Amino acid sequence: MIFAVVLNTVLLAIVWFLPKKLLTPAGIIHAWILGVLIWVSLGLRGYAVVAFYFVVGSAITRVGMAQKEAAGIAEKRSGARGPENVWGSALTGALCAIGSFLFSLFFPAAEVRWLVALLLLGYVASFSTKLADTCSSEIGKAYGKRTFLITTLKPVPRGTEGAVSLEGTLAGIVASVAIALVGWGVGLIPLWQVAVCVVAAFVGTNLESVIGATLQHRFAWLTNEVVNILNTLIGAIVAMLLVKGLQVSNLVL
Repeated sequence: MIFAVVLNTVLLAIVWFLPKKLLTPAGIIHAWILGVLIWVSLGLRGYAVVAFYFVVGSAITRVGMAQKEAAGIAEKRSGARGPENVWGSALTGALCAIGSFLFSLFFPAAEVRWLVALLLLGYVASFSTKLADTCSSEIGKAYGKRTFLITTLKPVPRGTEGAVSLEGTLAGIVASVAIALVGWGVGLIPLWQVAVCVVAAFVGTNLESVIGATLQHRFAWLTNEVVNILNTLIGAIVAMLLVKGLQVSNLVL
Protein backbone atom coordinates (compact mmCIF):
# COMPACT_ATOMS: atom_id res chain seq x y z
CA MET A 1 0.00 0.00 0.00
CA ILE A 2 2.78 2.43 0.94
CA PHE A 3 4.63 1.73 -2.30
CA ALA A 4 1.40 2.18 -4.29
CA VAL A 5 0.78 5.55 -2.64
CA VAL A 6 4.33 6.78 -3.28
CA LEU A 7 4.45 5.48 -6.86
CA ASN A 8 1.15 7.03 -7.90
CA THR A 9 1.93 10.30 -6.16
CA VAL A 10 5.23 10.63 -8.02
CA LEU A 11 3.85 9.60 -11.42
CA LEU A 12 0.79 11.83 -11.21
CA ALA A 13 2.92 14.74 -10.01
CA ILE A 14 4.84 14.36 -13.26
CA VAL A 15 1.55 14.30 -15.18
CA TRP A 16 0.50 17.48 -13.34
CA PHE A 17 3.58 19.39 -14.54
CA LEU A 18 3.45 18.23 -18.16
CA PRO A 19 2.86 21.11 -20.59
CA LYS A 20 0.06 19.15 -22.28
CA LYS A 21 -2.60 18.47 -19.68
CA LEU A 22 -3.62 14.81 -19.80
CA LEU A 23 -5.85 15.00 -16.71
CA THR A 24 -7.84 17.71 -15.00
CA PRO A 25 -6.98 18.41 -11.33
CA ALA A 26 -9.97 16.32 -10.23
CA GLY A 27 -9.02 13.71 -12.81
CA ILE A 28 -5.56 13.41 -11.25
CA ILE A 29 -7.07 12.71 -7.82
CA HIS A 30 -9.34 10.00 -9.21
CA ALA A 31 -6.54 8.52 -11.32
CA TRP A 32 -4.46 8.36 -8.13
CA ILE A 33 -7.23 6.42 -6.38
CA LEU A 34 -7.54 4.09 -9.38
CA GLY A 35 -3.78 3.55 -9.56
CA VAL A 36 -3.55 2.65 -5.87
CA LEU A 37 -6.47 0.23 -6.17
CA ILE A 38 -4.95 -1.49 -9.19
CA TRP A 39 -1.48 -1.77 -7.67
CA VAL A 40 -2.77 -3.16 -4.38
CA SER A 41 -5.03 -5.62 -6.21
CA LEU A 42 -2.78 -6.80 -9.04
CA GLY A 43 0.63 -5.23 -8.52
CA LEU A 44 2.88 -4.37 -11.42
CA ARG A 45 1.04 -6.76 -13.76
CA GLY A 46 -2.26 -4.93 -13.54
CA TYR A 47 -0.63 -1.53 -13.37
CA ALA A 48 1.21 -2.14 -16.64
CA VAL A 49 -2.09 -2.71 -18.46
CA VAL A 50 -3.84 0.39 -17.14
CA ALA A 51 -0.71 2.50 -17.69
CA PHE A 52 -0.49 1.29 -21.29
CA TYR A 53 -4.14 2.22 -21.81
CA PHE A 54 -3.63 5.68 -20.32
CA VAL A 55 -0.51 6.50 -22.34
CA VAL A 56 -1.75 5.17 -25.69
CA GLY A 57 -5.30 6.41 -25.20
CA SER A 58 -4.11 9.92 -24.32
CA ALA A 59 -1.77 9.99 -27.32
CA ILE A 60 -4.43 8.77 -29.74
CA THR A 61 -6.94 11.33 -28.46
CA ARG A 62 -4.57 14.11 -29.53
CA VAL A 63 -4.07 12.76 -33.06
CA GLY A 64 -5.50 15.32 -35.50
CA MET A 65 -6.69 17.46 -32.58
CA ALA A 66 -6.64 20.75 -34.50
CA GLN A 67 -8.65 19.25 -37.32
CA LYS A 68 -11.17 17.67 -34.93
CA GLU A 69 -11.53 20.86 -32.91
CA ALA A 70 -12.18 22.83 -36.08
CA ALA A 71 -14.92 20.36 -37.01
CA GLY A 72 -16.38 20.47 -33.49
CA ILE A 73 -15.91 16.74 -32.91
CA ALA A 74 -12.89 16.73 -30.59
CA GLU A 75 -13.01 15.51 -27.00
CA LYS A 76 -13.80 18.27 -24.53
CA ARG A 77 -10.97 20.05 -22.70
CA SER A 78 -8.62 19.17 -25.59
CA GLY A 79 -8.58 15.56 -24.41
CA ALA A 80 -7.78 16.20 -20.73
CA ARG A 81 -9.57 13.49 -18.76
CA GLY A 82 -11.72 14.22 -15.73
CA PRO A 83 -13.09 11.88 -13.03
CA GLU A 84 -15.98 10.85 -15.26
CA ASN A 85 -13.54 9.74 -17.95
CA VAL A 86 -11.34 7.86 -15.49
CA TRP A 87 -14.18 5.75 -14.10
CA GLY A 88 -16.04 5.49 -17.39
CA SER A 89 -12.96 3.82 -18.81
CA ALA A 90 -11.76 1.87 -15.78
CA LEU A 91 -14.68 1.03 -13.47
CA THR A 92 -15.21 -2.42 -14.96
CA GLY A 93 -11.50 -3.18 -14.87
CA ALA A 94 -11.19 -1.94 -11.29
CA LEU A 95 -14.04 -4.18 -10.15
CA CYS A 96 -12.46 -7.19 -11.87
CA ALA A 97 -9.10 -6.40 -10.24
CA ILE A 98 -10.58 -5.99 -6.77
CA GLY A 99 -12.69 -9.13 -7.21
CA SER A 100 -9.71 -11.23 -8.23
CA PHE A 101 -7.74 -9.93 -5.24
CA LEU A 102 -10.50 -10.65 -2.74
CA PHE A 103 -11.16 -14.14 -4.07
CA SER A 104 -7.43 -14.93 -3.97
CA LEU A 105 -7.22 -13.59 -0.42
CA PHE A 106 -10.26 -15.21 1.16
CA PHE A 107 -10.72 -18.28 -1.03
CA PRO A 108 -7.23 -19.55 -1.86
CA ALA A 109 -8.37 -23.11 -2.55
CA ALA A 110 -7.86 -24.51 -6.04
CA GLU A 111 -11.62 -24.74 -6.53
CA VAL A 112 -11.94 -20.99 -7.07
CA ARG A 113 -8.84 -20.41 -9.16
CA TRP A 114 -10.95 -20.59 -12.28
CA LEU A 115 -12.96 -17.59 -11.07
CA VAL A 116 -9.81 -15.58 -10.38
CA ALA A 117 -8.55 -16.44 -13.86
CA LEU A 118 -11.86 -15.31 -15.37
CA LEU A 119 -11.73 -12.00 -13.50
CA LEU A 120 -8.16 -11.42 -14.71
CA LEU A 121 -9.36 -12.06 -18.25
CA GLY A 122 -12.25 -9.65 -17.67
CA TYR A 123 -9.75 -7.05 -16.48
CA VAL A 124 -7.62 -7.29 -19.61
CA ALA A 125 -10.65 -7.56 -21.91
CA SER A 126 -12.24 -4.44 -20.42
CA PHE A 127 -9.18 -2.33 -21.22
CA SER A 128 -8.80 -4.00 -24.62
CA THR A 129 -12.37 -2.96 -25.36
CA LYS A 130 -11.91 0.60 -24.13
CA LEU A 131 -8.67 1.16 -25.99
CA ALA A 132 -10.23 -0.29 -29.14
CA ASP A 133 -13.16 2.08 -28.72
CA THR A 134 -10.89 5.09 -28.13
CA CYS A 135 -8.64 4.33 -31.10
CA SER A 136 -11.47 3.51 -33.49
CA SER A 137 -13.31 6.69 -32.55
CA GLU A 138 -10.34 9.06 -32.62
CA ILE A 139 -8.70 7.64 -35.75
CA GLY A 140 -12.07 7.49 -37.47
CA LYS A 141 -12.74 11.15 -36.67
CA ALA A 142 -9.27 12.18 -37.82
CA TYR A 143 -8.71 9.96 -40.86
CA GLY A 144 -11.94 8.19 -41.72
CA LYS A 145 -12.56 8.75 -45.42
CA ARG A 146 -16.06 7.33 -45.34
CA THR A 147 -18.12 6.97 -42.18
CA PHE A 148 -21.37 5.04 -41.90
CA LEU A 149 -24.07 4.76 -39.26
CA ILE A 150 -23.68 1.26 -37.88
CA THR A 151 -27.41 0.55 -37.77
CA THR A 152 -28.25 1.57 -41.34
CA LEU A 153 -24.86 1.75 -43.09
CA LYS A 154 -25.90 5.13 -44.48
CA PRO A 155 -23.09 7.70 -44.90
CA VAL A 156 -22.93 10.19 -42.03
CA PRO A 157 -20.49 12.97 -41.03
CA ARG A 158 -17.44 12.13 -38.95
CA GLY A 159 -18.11 12.29 -35.23
CA THR A 160 -21.74 11.20 -35.50
CA GLU A 161 -22.81 8.99 -32.59
CA GLY A 162 -22.83 5.41 -33.85
CA ALA A 163 -20.67 6.14 -36.88
CA VAL A 164 -18.02 3.64 -37.97
CA SER A 165 -15.25 3.72 -40.56
CA LEU A 166 -12.80 1.23 -42.02
CA GLU A 167 -9.82 3.23 -40.76
CA GLY A 168 -11.24 3.47 -37.26
CA THR A 169 -12.22 -0.19 -37.14
CA LEU A 170 -8.75 -1.34 -38.16
CA ALA A 171 -7.15 1.00 -35.61
CA GLY A 172 -9.40 -0.44 -32.92
CA ILE A 173 -8.43 -4.00 -33.78
CA VAL A 174 -4.71 -3.16 -33.69
CA ALA A 175 -5.15 -1.40 -30.34
CA SER A 176 -7.01 -4.35 -28.80
CA VAL A 177 -4.29 -6.75 -29.97
CA ALA A 178 -1.56 -4.53 -28.54
CA ILE A 179 -2.99 -4.14 -25.04
CA ALA A 180 -4.06 -7.80 -24.86
CA LEU A 181 -0.45 -8.71 -25.66
CA VAL A 182 0.62 -6.53 -22.75
CA GLY A 183 -1.79 -8.49 -20.54
CA TRP A 184 -0.23 -11.73 -21.76
CA GLY A 185 3.31 -10.36 -21.46
CA VAL A 186 2.86 -9.56 -17.77
CA GLY A 187 1.23 -12.92 -17.08
CA LEU A 188 -2.40 -11.96 -16.50
CA ILE A 189 -3.73 -14.16 -19.31
CA PRO A 190 -2.39 -17.06 -21.42
CA LEU A 191 -1.44 -16.33 -25.01
CA TRP A 192 -4.53 -17.93 -26.57
CA GLN A 193 -6.78 -15.56 -24.62
CA VAL A 194 -5.32 -12.62 -26.54
CA ALA A 195 -7.61 -13.67 -29.39
CA VAL A 196 -10.54 -13.84 -26.97
CA CYS A 197 -9.85 -10.26 -25.84
CA VAL A 198 -9.70 -9.05 -29.43
CA VAL A 199 -13.03 -10.68 -30.30
CA ALA A 200 -14.62 -9.32 -27.12
CA ALA A 201 -13.27 -5.83 -27.85
CA PHE A 202 -14.68 -5.95 -31.38
CA VAL A 203 -18.10 -7.00 -30.08
CA GLY A 204 -18.08 -4.44 -27.27
CA THR A 205 -16.97 -1.58 -29.49
CA ASN A 206 -19.59 -2.25 -32.13
CA LEU A 207 -22.38 -2.72 -29.59
CA GLU A 208 -21.31 0.60 -28.07
CA SER A 209 -21.78 2.17 -31.51
CA VAL A 210 -25.25 0.61 -31.73
CA ILE A 211 -26.12 2.07 -28.32
CA GLY A 212 -24.84 5.45 -29.46
CA ALA A 213 -26.90 5.32 -32.64
CA THR A 214 -30.16 4.06 -31.14
CA LEU A 215 -30.47 4.85 -27.42
CA GLN A 216 -28.04 7.52 -26.28
CA HIS A 217 -30.02 10.48 -27.64
CA ARG A 218 -33.22 9.20 -26.03
CA PHE A 219 -32.08 9.13 -22.41
CA ALA A 220 -30.39 12.03 -20.66
CA TRP A 221 -28.70 9.71 -18.15
CA LEU A 222 -27.03 7.73 -20.94
CA THR A 223 -23.97 9.96 -21.12
CA ASN A 224 -20.75 9.09 -22.93
CA GLU A 225 -19.26 7.98 -19.62
CA VAL A 226 -22.17 5.63 -18.87
CA VAL A 227 -21.89 4.24 -22.39
CA ASN A 228 -18.17 3.70 -21.79
CA ILE A 229 -18.95 1.68 -18.67
CA LEU A 230 -21.41 -0.42 -20.66
CA ASN A 231 -18.82 -0.79 -23.41
CA THR A 232 -16.14 -2.16 -21.09
CA LEU A 233 -18.65 -4.30 -19.20
CA ILE A 234 -19.82 -5.91 -22.44
CA GLY A 235 -16.23 -6.59 -23.46
CA ALA A 236 -15.39 -8.22 -20.13
CA ILE A 237 -18.56 -10.33 -20.07
CA VAL A 238 -18.17 -11.47 -23.67
CA ALA A 239 -14.58 -12.54 -23.03
CA MET A 240 -15.51 -14.51 -19.91
CA LEU A 241 -18.47 -16.17 -21.59
CA LEU A 242 -16.35 -17.14 -24.58
CA VAL A 243 -13.74 -18.80 -22.37
CA LYS A 244 -16.31 -20.63 -20.26
CA GLY A 245 -18.07 -21.78 -23.43
CA LEU A 246 -14.82 -23.11 -24.85
CA GLN A 247 -14.00 -24.87 -21.59
CA VAL A 248 -17.44 -26.47 -21.38
CA SER A 249 -16.97 -27.65 -24.96
CA ASN A 250 -13.59 -29.13 -23.94
CA LEU A 251 -11.87 -27.12 -26.65
CA VAL A 252 -9.38 -25.65 -24.20
CA LEU A 253 -8.07 -26.66 -20.79
